[in-house]
Amino acid sequence: MQSFDVVIAGGGMVGLAVACGLQGSGLRVAVLEHRQPENTPLPALPALRVSAINAASERLLQHIGVWDEIVQLRASAYRAMEVWDRDSFGKIAFHADECGFSHLGHIIENDVIQQALWKKAQMLPEVTLLTPAALKQVAWGENDTFITLEDGQMLTARLVVGADGANSWLRQHADIPLTFWDYHHSALVATIRTELPHQATARQVFHGDGILAFLPFDDPHLCSIVWSVAPEEAERLIHLAPAHFNRELGMVFDMRLGHCQLESERQVFPLTGRYARSFAAHRLALVGDAAHTVHPLAGQGVNLGFMDAAELIAELKRLQRQGKDIGQHLYLRRYERRRKHGAAVMLASMQGFRELFDGVNPAKKLLRDVGLRLADTLPGVKPKLVRQAMGLNDLPDWLS
Repeated sequence: MQSFDVVIAGGGMVGLAVACGLQGSGLRVAVLEHRQPENTPLPALPALRVSAINAASERLLQHIGVWDEIVQLRASAYRAMEVWDRDSFGKIAFHADECGFSHLGHIIENDVIQQALWKKAQMLPEVTLLTPAALKQVAWGENDTFITLEDGQMLTARLVVGADGANSWLRQHADIPLTFWDYHHSALVATIRTELPHQATARQVFHGDGILAFLPFDDPHLCSIVWSVAPEEAERLIHLAPAHFNRELGMVFDMRLGHCQLESERQVFPLTGRYARSFAAHRLALVGDAAHTVHPLAGQGVNLGFMDAAELIAELKRLQRQGKDIGQHLYLRRYERRRKHGAAVMLASMQGFRELFDGVNPAKKLLRDVGLRLADTLPGVKPKLVRQAMGLNDLPDWLS
């Protein structure tokens, strides 16, 4: 039986960030992952699943020593953002240099981030990567958690971290209730080549019952799209002939980047909001999608998860320094309080946005158009919005 201080279930972006961030704390860490990321050269065309990494997440990745590797692999900085309501006067634009920043964020493939973190974790003496590994049984003892894996291997841990995704096995096994709601939307993702250069600008248009985002890659004519629409509309769009899809896409996007051309396959996935009633329990802490999932309209999902990681790293290091039991729920409540608040604010904001920009109700349309215009023109509003979007208002002390 192998003994660890912390066992992290899930070797995705957030779980690996926790593992790498704990290096140097004296805690022995194990990461359980069912499949090892492929360490192969990146394909010419970016992968379909990407994240908009904000400044707060960038700081975390810098602190744990993987940011340079990520940038070397493939990361696309964006320096401006435009949001508008189709067929109306509501619009707002943000420019990094106007707010004193060199960029607003980066568009990075999820695989790139995971690959860089995995490579880093492999080099750390206090981190053990177990793969392929899947949980079979967990028994919560007074002083230890006893873990049995599918292959019969047995482990003990003072703390188990659930980084095992939206359908978290650990969360369910610990009987932590989940509040969830269907956004009644599906997200269609694809890679698109545009006639006009995107000028390192992320763009988002609200149209009737949908939201379409163009996220720029380093290639000035290549973007990742996230098109959030009703499930039946997503099904229709995924089966459209490429030429018809290209035409519809360009029209909905008001031809801002000229003619659009599909460069990849199209994928669709349903959108569900989730919020665990507890982010911590006896010898258990939840991070990332295991604790919460949010609508992708502001691209904040993985950034929320990285801030969970940052807060948990700081808390566990503090408890370890003070000689306290890192698995006691009493001590984990501080992490829970801080991150539940951050996640609740983000979920409520996204729900409010989603409601406000849903449909063509004239009163709602007027309200959002006036709101966008005011935010765009009132002095001092945009810098505050930019700092919020960059995650700089809610940074843990050690990243400040």
